[in-house]
Amino acid sequence: MKTIISKSEEKMNKSIAALEHEYTSIRAGRANPSVLDKISVDYYGVPTKINQMAAVSVSEARMLVIQPWDMTTLKAIEKAIQTSDLGINPTNDGKVIRIAFPPLTEERRKELVKDVHKIAEESKVAIRSIRRDANEKLKAMKKDSAITEDDLKDGEKEIQNLTDKFCKKVDEIAKAKENEIMEI
Repeated sequence: MKTIISKSEEKMNKSIAALEHEYTSIRAGRANPSVLDKISVDYYGVPTKINQMAAVSVSEARMLVIQPWDMTTLKAIEKAIQTSDLGINPTNDGKVIRIAFPPLTEERRKELVKDVHKIAEESKVAIRSIRRDANEKLKAMKKDSAITEDDLKDGEKEIQNLTDKFCKKVDEIAKAKENEIMEI
């Protein structure tokens, strides 16, 4: 029974980590190198992440600088950024690529907050799914007479407490991201 509970907690922790990773790709008006994580560049026929073929740094609060290690990839990186869903036009000076992040409009901020809430809700659904799977395993153990009725109730209560704890954590992370987006 303890292994079911500990595995459930481990899976819920992974859901939180996935949520935090997903939030790093949402830009909140500030330059953040992680917005480039989903963009791949065709590098000699192999899709390669930008951070694996260039130094990406934040030069100012709203400016990313990409300096490729292989200067022949400059145009390919620029093209990959232009065709991505970032909606940002990079500038290429022949040595580095600069990406200026314009300040977000009020309307765009509200759209991003909706996305934040949608992603948070998806994480909660994943956590509740983990709870359901754990409860089913506990009930199967009870059916096989591996645990008693009291053990089943205790296990379900413990799983529910974990679920509540992690759902609360999702809400806290979502609220922090919302505050970051709405901050001017």
